[in-house]
Amino acid sequence: MGSAQLSVAAVHEAIAATRPDQPCLVHRDRRLSWADVTDHTRRLANHLLAAGLGCHTERSALAGHQSGQDHLAIYLHNGTEYLEAMLGAFKARVAPFNVNYRYVAEELHYLLSDAGATAIVVHSRFTPTLAEVLPGLPSLRVILQVPDASGLPLLPGAVWFDDAIAAASAARPAVEWNPDDLYILYTGGTTGLPKGVLWRNGDANLECFGGSRATTLDGIVAEATGGLQALLAPPFMHGAGHWMSFRAWNAGGTVFIQDHTDHLDPHDIWSTIEREQLNFLLIVGDAFARPLLDQLERQQYDLSSLTVLLSGGAALSAPLKEQLLRHLPTVMIVDGLGSSEAGGQLSQVSAGTGATTGTFPISPGNHVLSDDLTCELRAGDPELGWLAKSGQLALGYLGDAAKTTRTYPVIDGVRYAVPGDRARLRADGVIELHGRDSVTITSGGEKIFAEEVEAAVKSHPGVYDCVVAGRPSERWGSEVVAIVRVRDGYELDEAALRAAAEQHIARFKLPKAFVFVTEVLRSPSGKADYRWAKQIAAEGNA
Repeated sequence: MGSAQLSVAAVHEAIAATRPDQPCLVHRDRRLSWADVTDHTRRLANHLLAAGLGCHTERSALAGHQSGQDHLAIYLHNGTEYLEAMLGAFKARVAPFNVNYRYVAEELHYLLSDAGATAIVVHSRFTPTLAEVLPGLPSLRVILQVPDASGLPLLPGAVWFDDAIAAASAARPAVEWNPDDLYILYTGGTTGLPKGVLWRNGDANLECFGGSRATTLDGIVAEATGGLQALLAPPFMHGAGHWMSFRAWNAGGTVFIQDHTDHLDPHDIWSTIEREQLNFLLIVGDAFARPLLDQLERQQYDLSSLTVLLSGGAALSAPLKEQLLRHLPTVMIVDGLGSSEAGGQLSQVSAGTGATTGTFPISPGNHVLSDDLTCELRAGDPELGWLAKSGQLALGYLGDAAKTTRTYPVIDGVRYAVPGDRARLRADGVIELHGRDSVTITSGGEKIFAEEVEAAVKSHPGVYDCVVAGRPSERWGSEVVAIVRVRDGYELDEAALRAAAEQHIARFKLPKAFVFVTEVLRSPSGKADYRWAKQIAAEGNA
């Protein structure tokens, strides 16, 4: 039996049985042991099962874009309830999925309708938005509410999360956990409508959650040594946040959640690492790194326990890596590249000096496919192709057979995931990542990748943040516009920014215009909002 044939639920319970009294999940004054999490998630599963939820059609009878299960929406800020809701859903054979808590009512209605949600876990502060859309969601019949500082009352028809758990049976749920059951990850929707990516949870546990590739539960348990003490700073609604949480659990470790979960508080993050002596920190790109660095310049912390800083979901720029390494010289900085459609893909390690960005050594299962998606490119081929992955991949997009076929082409009998990143494979086996095709700007007949220009502009020490978009141009068809937030204490003009950027990119890629703003709009996960950027670029002002 391969580990992809083991369910997330079975793996977590097997590890829990070896360390029942060890800390598993910590947030503020809640310090839950592995036995506590096992008890809570079994009870949650039994509550869902008692409501008639579960798996109604086995995976073997379905196509890749179909689901035979009920779906649980998780509409929460970070907290113990988020991860318990995911794990409890797996134990009920219900598929959990993430909800962006910044959505307005129209967006929320689209998401919950597209997902066919039959159950939801929601923080009180979000219930007014949920109440707006409930009349149009007749299939949403189980509502579990988590209290918060808003003090809002229980939504009609809802049950308090803790009350539901307390009232449910603590027995092991009377279902057979199946690695074929779904884990659903909704894409961010920063360039289009969010889509639900369907994974077998057995495959997701390997490719997304970093689980052991041992072939037995005994082998998996033997590798779960418990050394990982991890703070996952991004929202769990973003894949990187909950992927790394389950990775920590798969290692037998402990997941820590910072006190303030509705905004990025750098002092909160550094002081949590210092107080709890944590060894692992997850962030998302420069949007997290810059304020964290600013805090290190204001205040000293004992961060000697920290050994790994991982940026997932967005690459760190080389200048910020170098600054982090000056403050944290014994820390290993890792850029982790992955996608909802392919899971984890590539990683790049920086330590000491010589940090770079946008290049990754190729690893097994990763490929660069030709532009026309007819063949795999060999090392040294000058063609700009598509980054791809083979092996254990997601099944497809919920309810969308056509998009599933486009994103998962079969070439010479091999099925690949092609999430949309353009790349070149150098002769030395290094992949040069050029950026997402969906945010590519075609100017004067040349393709220009937004992320490449952003990195070049951010090489200037006076740039706090930058996002790049295209706008219509009579001369060029589309022209590159850089939207820039300047660091406090700096005065920058367009000439200085172009001079810095042209040290890193060809002149035809340089921004034709700059728009200066007081803040670059990003999602809570740190990802750029390119729809907003296009609007700002078109308007030419903030």
